[in-house]
Amino acid sequence: MTRSSIIWLVVCALLLIALPRIIIHEFYINMASQVLIFAILALSLNLMLGFGGMVSLGHAAYIGVAGYTCILLTIAGYHPLVAAIVALILSTGCAAIFGMLSLRAPGLGFLMITLALGQIVWGVAYRANTLTGGDNGISLPARPMPFGFDIRSAESFYYFTLIVFAVALFGMWRFVRSPFGASLMGTRDQPRRMRMLGYNTWRIQWLTFVIAGFWGSVGGLMYVYYNLFLSPHALTLQQSAEILLMAILGGATSLTGPIVGAAIITLIKNVVSTYVERWNSLLGIIFIVVIVFMPLGLVPGCRALWRKWQARHKPPVPAASAPEPAE
Repeated sequence: MTRSSIIWLVVCALLLIALPRIIIHEFYINMASQVLIFAILALSLNLMLGFGGMVSLGHAAYIGVAGYTCILLTIAGYHPLVAAIVALILSTGCAAIFGMLSLRAPGLGFLMITLALGQIVWGVAYRANTLTGGDNGISLPARPMPFGFDIRSAESFYYFTLIVFAVALFGMWRFVRSPFGASLMGTRDQPRRMRMLGYNTWRIQWLTFVIAGFWGSVGGLMYVYYNLFLSPHALTLQQSAEILLMAILGGATSLTGPIVGAAIITLIKNVVSTYVERWNSLLGIIFIVVIVFMPLGLVPGCRALWRKWQARHKPPVPAASAPEPAE
């Protein structure tokens, strides 16, 4: 990590910590919590998309599996920590099975299988009225109190979400920068050469699928803790597509891209939609403009512009004086 990256990281961390003192209004503090939750979901999907080259349209399924499990166990009287751990284990186990099924087909086939699996989870949540409440949904009685920390208020929940987000971001950063992350990117770019070198590319992709499912489940749990409610609407194809859009809009080749994408789309959905009736059209226009002028997404595109600007305003290097001829 370069010195400028560390400075930017410290500045962003200080801004995020001070955010509730800056914006004050409870509505916007809740909005910031939502941005962080969707950033976790978009980052988890980006492990497959940006670093593994696997496009998934079923990521919202983890919200459903983890969320419904947590709510049902809490209602059944289990401790919230036990409910959360079991929900994460079950949801990650589902990711392992989904990965085995999806990786049987590459490219478009992979995309369609993830779409089908996401729709199956949605269908179960919609039809199992006695278990999930069907279309009416099901409520979580109350937010947990992790280690005695009360997260019922908007500000305290924001800080709890920020801690979870920081842990998730660090975990995914370490994953991407590890030798395993390098082998994942090698599998994405040169699968045939990786196989010839002795790497099991299927296992690398499957493990990435499982890890992405784990962090997606963490995002799903936070989604339920925030809303205190879950219905099949949260598991729809539109939800999966929005998470995918967040990663692509911000830039799937970086870790900061999905965070920026999550912030833009969440703000447009919740703030701009109160002033602009056709906010979906506005979102579509923004997406098209960004992809046309910055095909790799906002963050890589802005970085490229910044490098161009620096190169243009860099002072010219004086030409070296020619050596004097020997007499």
